[in-house]
Amino acid sequence: MQASAPGSLMLLGEHAVLHGRRALVCAIDQRINVEVFQTLEETLKIDSALGTYEAPLDDLNDHPDFRFVLDAVKQYPQEQGIELKITSEFSSDIGFGSSAAVTVATHAALMNFPRSRTSATDDCRAGAETPPLDKEELFKRSLATIHRVQGRGSGADVAASVFGGVVAYRADPLEIHPMSESFPLTAVYSGSKMKTVDVIHHLEERRALNADYFEKIFDRMDASVGEVLENFPMLGKNLILNQKLMEEVGLCNAALTEIIQEFQGLEIPAKISGSGLGDCAIGLAKVPSIGTFATYALQVEPQGAVVSL
Repeated sequence: MQASAPGSLMLLGEHAVLHGRRALVCAIDQRINVEVFQTLEETLKIDSALGTYEAPLDDLNDHPDFRFVLDAVKQYPQEQGIELKITSEFSSDIGFGSSAAVTVATHAALMNFPRSRTSATDDCRAGAETPPLDKEELFKRSLATIHRVQGRGSGADVAASVFGGVVAYRADPLEIHPMSESFPLTAVYSGSKMKTVDVIHHLEERRALNADYFEKIFDRMDASVGEVLENFPMLGKNLILNQKLMEEVGLCNAALTEIIQEFQGLEIPAKISGSGLGDCAIGLAKVPSIGTFATYALQVEPQGAVVSL
């Protein structure tokens, strides 16, 4: 069985989505692929660009590079050993939602994978076809893994990897509104990455000093998502608005400021994508380069997670 899931980028509503507001997130045409093979040994093997892993099925010891994958595997007890081969079209060092994508792809591959050699043989004899993918269940299982491993996360990137296209997303109460949109984007890596949990903690400390101010910021972010849902061509205007809001709450460092200014010089709507204070900025067009920064010409990917035999 093999499965793939796209990476993702936040368009609107970072941080606000952690406080009951809506966000807009998109899948991108950079994917992570997971292949699952049954083996004779009663072990789990993982082979990926991050390295290799091997352990007995009944004693899957922790590994910092594979925590999301290991948690997913534990949800599908196997009678025979399995090997996972993981390949990615993008680096985990940039803010393309690699943790969500590999989690979704692993769950998608394992949800219908035969858990014993007997059932695998029966499937082969029956000429098994690729099973349908229950995306609602896939989202639920993948988000549970993210929460167990990470402790906190809105799940917006998981929704994009599962459903593809552009997703309007609210974490609490849960609302998922997928849209099969496709358009060009340019992502520019700022050269540094601050852990999302650290940025959230930093912002929460500031929010504790002036809660009403931050609530108004979050409300404006939510309203911008609503405006795009009513009229999608308003996305560019609201990217610019959300960039100003991210700046107001102190999430733009010197490198991100330089990138945004480069986009502005080209008259391209742009904003920080992700938690801020590092990672990427995005522009609503394809450009070959932005200054001396690592630049990625992308397309919003309408297809979410897929499986095949």
